[in-house]
Amino acid sequence: MAENITLNTTNGNLNLNLNIEIQNGNKGYFPEVVGSVTLTTERKGSPGKLVFSVIWDDVLQVEEGNPVKMSVHGTVMFYGFIFTLNHTKSKIVQITAYDQIRYLLNKDTYVFKNATAAAIVNMIAADYGIRTGEIEETAYTIPGRVMDNKTLLDMIQDCLDITLTNTKSLYCLYDDAGKLTLQQVRRMAVGLLIDAEAAENFSYSSSIDSGTYNLIKLVYEEKKDGTGTGQRQIFVERSGETEKKWGTLQYFENISDTTNATNKAKTLLALYNAKNKALILQNVIGDIRVRAGCLVLVRLTLNDMSLSNWMLVESCTHNFSENRHTMTLKMKGGEFVG
Repeated sequence: MAENITLNTTNGNLNLNLNIEIQNGNKGYFPEVVGSVTLTTERKGSPGKLVFSVIWDDVLQVEEGNPVKMSVHGTVMFYGFIFTLNHTKSKIVQITAYDQIRYLLNKDTYVFKNATAAAIVNMIAADYGIRTGEIEETAYTIPGRVMDNKTLLDMIQDCLDITLTNTKSLYCLYDDAGKLTLQQVRRMAVGLLIDAEAAENFSYSSSIDSGTYNLIKLVYEEKKDGTGTGQRQIFVERSGETEKKWGTLQYFENISDTTNATNKAKTLLALYNAKNKALILQNVIGDIRVRAGCLVLVRLTLNDMSLSNWMLVESCTHNFSENRHTMTLKMKGGEFVG
């Protein structure tokens, strides 16, 4: 992956060219933005979020639901819709906008029959009128499932998790400037090196208190309805080595079928049988290509360890303030699996 990528630490902080456009009906506004602008993306579970403040005057007429587009150096970084207007006495209004993934927080019930995660994304997007871009085929066919009273985003993430368990391929769902996109993470590498010069500060922690398991137990129970015997099947994978060091930390799940259950238990043990290490890089030199789900090369000395790996961006907050562009990044990869 890294061989064909040119690394750099340059950025566009100087002479920052940031534009925000709001469309209300057939009128477009380029409001005067005051203070900082923040754009936050999460790898899973949340929509992209843009927060900025404008001066409210007699000309500006915007409301909830209006489309918002933010461009930096001519590149569209965000396209979404206003959800909150927070007015103050000083006529400064803070605006919060979310991208299309916000509409995937609607709850519904779906019955899926032998479909890939990609097909399920396309189905849900079509049902809810969500514009799509590249939806990469996920190959693995998920057996029939009933998902009842769950958010659409949780349904999709469940399907991506099932795909990961069975193929070891990690996919990221995100909104690319107004187009719902699904890609393998390995295709989302950015040619950026973050070192001690690029990151002003960092914090990291190590723990086995949450998200660490060395005993995986999956349980399938047949229904006593005349078609099944009511028997229980248990699938177990464990690490005796880490149990001796940390004690028994059990992950338990009731499963709806036994298809690939053994493989799932092995995959979960491989994923969770490790210390939960969290790395946050603070005030990193801004790069408009970076978003949650992408891979960047991190080369740092972190007090008691040296780090030089490609790492996954779990969350990314861009901050634009006083002609300066910085990022706060929560990283995952290598020893940092939390």
